[in-house]
Amino acid sequence: MEERCRLAIREALKALKKRHALEEGAHAPALSALSRAFHSQGEVWKEKSETLELELQQCYKAQARLSEQLVEEVSECRNLKAQNQEKDTLINQLEGELHSTRERAEQLEGQLEKTSSALDLTTSENCELRKQVADLSAQLSSAKTENTMLIDRWMLLKMQESERLNEANAMYEDMMDRFKASRIEESARKLVDGVVRQSESGLENYVESSIPSTVRHTIHAHEGGCLSLLFEHNNDRIISGGQDMLVKIWDSNYGTLIGTLNGSLGSVLDIAVSGDNKFVIGASSDKKLYLWDLQSSRIRHTLTGHADKVCATDISKLSNRQAVSAAYDRTLKVWDLNKGYVVNTICCHSICNAVSFTADGQHIYSGHTDGNLRCWDTRTGRSVNEVAAHSSSITSISLSRNGNVILTSGRDNLHNLFDVRSLEVCATFRAQGHKVASNWSRSCISADENYVTAGSADGTVYIWSRSSAAPVSTMKGHLAPVISCAWSNLGKPLASVDKNGYLHIWS
Repeated sequence: MEERCRLAIREALKALKKRHALEEGAHAPALSALSRAFHSQGEVWKEKSETLELELQQCYKAQARLSEQLVEEVSECRNLKAQNQEKDTLINQLEGELHSTRERAEQLEGQLEKTSSALDLTTSENCELRKQVADLSAQLSSAKTENTMLIDRWMLLKMQESERLNEANAMYEDMMDRFKASRIEESARKLVDGVVRQSESGLENYVESSIPSTVRHTIHAHEGGCLSLLFEHNNDRIISGGQDMLVKIWDSNYGTLIGTLNGSLGSVLDIAVSGDNKFVIGASSDKKLYLWDLQSSRIRHTLTGHADKVCATDISKLSNRQAVSAAYDRTLKVWDLNKGYVVNTICCHSICNAVSFTADGQHIYSGHTDGNLRCWDTRTGRSVNEVAAHSSSITSISLSRNGNVILTSGRDNLHNLFDVRSLEVCATFRAQGHKVASNWSRSCISADENYVTAGSADGTVYIWSRSSAAPVSTMKGHLAPVISCAWSNLGKPLASVDKNGYLHIWS
C-alpha cells in the first residue's frame, strides 16, 4: 500500500514538473521583453542617481564651506566685541587716572607755591647767616691776631724762663764741680737726696733699701710668660702684665691676687702707673694702649694710632694727665689721658724699646735698637740730646727717684748710669755670666738709689752697688730667663718675673 502511494506521489510530481516546463516555455518571450525594458530604464535611473549624488556632494561641500565661514565670522565678531569691551574699560581707567592726575597736579601746584615761599624765606635767612659768618670771620681774624700776639709774649716769657733755668743749671754745675773737687761729695749727695725725698708726698714710710737674700713668695702670675712689672708709688702692691693679655695686681706681703684687669687683645709688653695710683696704662702687641681705672677695674680709654705693636709706655711724674708710648712703627706718641687722644707724634730713625719721662715732665728719654739714648722735648717733638749709650739695642730705661740719674740696659750685657743734665756716664755695671735675656728686659734702681738690679738669661738676679759698681748679691730661684725687676719705693721688697710667667718676691 505504501509503495503504491509513493509511486502515485512520484507520478504526480513528474506531471507537475512537465506542466511547469510548458508554462515557462509559453511565458518566456513575454518575460524576456519585459526584462529588456526594465534593464534600459534602470540604467537611465542609475545615471540620474549618480548625477544627483554628485550634485548632492557638491551641495554638502558648499554647505561645509559656508558653515566654516559662518563660524569664522561669528568668532571674529566675538573677538571684536571683547576688544570693544576692553577698550571701553581702558578708556574708563584712563579717564579715572586723568582725573586723579589733575587732582595731583593741583596739589603739586599748591605745594610749589608753599615751597617757593619757603625758598624765599630760606634765601633771606641765608643772606642773614652769610652776614653773621662774615662778622664771625672778622672776629676770628682779630682773635687769631690776638692769639699770635699772646703766643709771641708767651714764647718771650718761656725764653726768659729758659735763660733763668740755664743760669740756675750753670750755678748748679759750678757747685757740683766744687763738690767733686773735695771728698765731701758723697755726703753732700746723700744730704741733697734726703732733702728731696722728704719734700715728696707720701714718703713718711720711706726706709733705706736693704739687699734681699731669700724668696718670700713664688707665684705663677701669667700663662705664657710675664713681660712687665712694677710697684705702685709708695705702696707694696705689685702690678704685672703678661702674654695672657691680662694685667694683675698682687699683695706683696701675702703673695695673693688682689685684682685682674681685662680688655687687652694682645700681650701686655709694658705697663706704667699714675702718680696717684688711680690709673694703669698698658702697652699691647695689638697696636693699642689701654688705660684702666684701678678703682673700678674698667677700661677708661683705648688709645689707638700706632701702626705696629706698642712695646713701651710711661706716665708723667709731674702730671697724671700725660703719657708717652713707643711702638715698632718707629714713632713716639704723647697722649692726653683725660681726653684719650694724641697731642704729639715724634718720628724716630730707629725702633724704640723703652721710654721714660723726666722728673719735670718736659722731656722724654727713649732707648733704641741702634743703642742710642735720645732726649725729646714733649712740646715741640724735637730731639734735645742724643748719646751712644750701648753697642747693641737698649732694652730698659729707669729714672732715679730724684730724677738726677737714669739707668739704661742693653743687649751688650751692660747697665749704664747717666747724669740727666749732661748725659755723661756716671757708672757702668757688669758681671761675669750675666746676660740680658730679651729686647724688653727691664732693670731698676733701688729706692735709696744705692743699688742697681737686673735679671739674667740664666735665671739669676744680680744686685750691684752704685758706689763700687761691683755685684753685691746674686740670687738664684728662677728656672727661666728673668725679664723684669722692680724695687718698691718703700725700700723693700724686690720683685722679679721670668719668661715662664713666674713672679718671685724677695726679702
